[in-house]
Amino acid sequence: MDDYRIAVFGLGHIGLPTAALFARAGFNVTGVDINSETVEKVNIGRSPVMEPGLEELVMEVVGMGRLQATTDCAGAARKSNVMIVVVPTPVNSDKTSDLSAVISAAETISKGLKKGDLVIVESTVPPGACQEVVLPILESTGLRVSEDFGLAYTPERALPNNTLYEMQHNARVIGGIDRKSSERAAELYRRMTSGEVIIVDDIMTAEMVKLMENTYRDTNIALANELAVICEALGVDAIRAIEAANHHPRVNIHTPGPGVGGHCLSIDPYFIVEMAERRGAEARLIRTAREVNESMPFHVLEIIRDALKAAGKDLRGSSVGVLGVAYKGDVADARETPSKPLVASLLAEGAEVLVNDPHVNPEFIRSMGAEPVTLEEALDSDCAVLMTDHSEYLDITPEMIKGGIFICTRPVLDPERFREAGITFRGVGRP
Repeated sequence: MDDYRIAVFGLGHIGLPTAALFARAGFNVTGVDINSETVEKVNIGRSPVMEPGLEELVMEVVGMGRLQATTDCAGAARKSNVMIVVVPTPVNSDKTSDLSAVISAAETISKGLKKGDLVIVESTVPPGACQEVVLPILESTGLRVSEDFGLAYTPERALPNNTLYEMQHNARVIGGIDRKSSERAAELYRRMTSGEVIIVDDIMTAEMVKLMENTYRDTNIALANELAVICEALGVDAIRAIEAANHHPRVNIHTPGPGVGGHCLSIDPYFIVEMAERRGAEARLIRTAREVNESMPFHVLEIIRDALKAAGKDLRGSSVGVLGVAYKGDVADARETPSKPLVASLLAEGAEVLVNDPHVNPEFIRSMGAEPVTLEEALDSDCAVLMTDHSEYLDITPEMIKGGIFICTRPVLDPERFREAGITFRGVGRP
């Protein structure tokens, strides 16, 4: 096993930590990426991904000669005998999976595929993708799976800002095209993680496990969001009601908010919907949950509109300060952020939009058509809207709200404190 030479295809939020951790575990690892700037940074010990501890780890393993990066994808495949695919899998405009990056990686690997090689897919894919999409490409070489090479699937489970710890401690689910592939992959990942390594029945089961996990969370959040909207109509504080309901030993309602972002929860459920419909099954609950969560930024828009109207102002011509465009607190990741449709809707209706986010690149904010500003400038608007629960926003006081209207879509600040100071305080689930 120590003679394994690993190539990791994709050096993004998951691929680079994966490559670096395998390198620290003692393997010789080649990181593969089509972005030359990413490759250059890795090769001088820099991390293009913002993640606590990652740059130090990359510097360590590059300095040891255990990790190098390249844009020569086919060359890396030829030199390696374990190829791990960790490339993005977004959804198309029609909510079907875009597997173009996975297909490209498989085609590249096929140019260097040899007898005895093991191919592992970590990218989140629809159930059946490894067998129906990846495998035919690999077997187009004339080599046959099980006879000549192995194929396995293992989904990552990692939380931004805690990725390195979770990769080394979380349970790892592995499914192979055959038992030998499963066991080889399991043996490899046991060198990376102290968490339990769970071998499931087959490769499609492993694909489904990842989607189930994120769909469970997305559906629970949708329930919380729908309950919050109903509570608003009833004049009930949904946050307090949910807190009380969760004292029941078998109830765990999630926290409502302005929508669901990130590369996993907002996308993975559609992979299940897509494959269910292809097989003649229905995924009504899952699809509806996605619709509920995708509607939440527009519900926030209505809260803003109502609050301004109550103050005698129109949305058109008013200034709206948006606090946070990252999809969750204290991260720089703005993929699928609910702030993006909110900002687009505000601009389309003629509002002046001022955006503050201390973690996200200002160029991303400008790409949305908004102006990046300081926190003080955002709070000096007619209506300030907290969309992301960054730590920097937890110290906001009533005196800082200059326009008198504060929409807090995350339950991180005390409404009564603001209302007692004469601030119009609204939020998701808080009438």
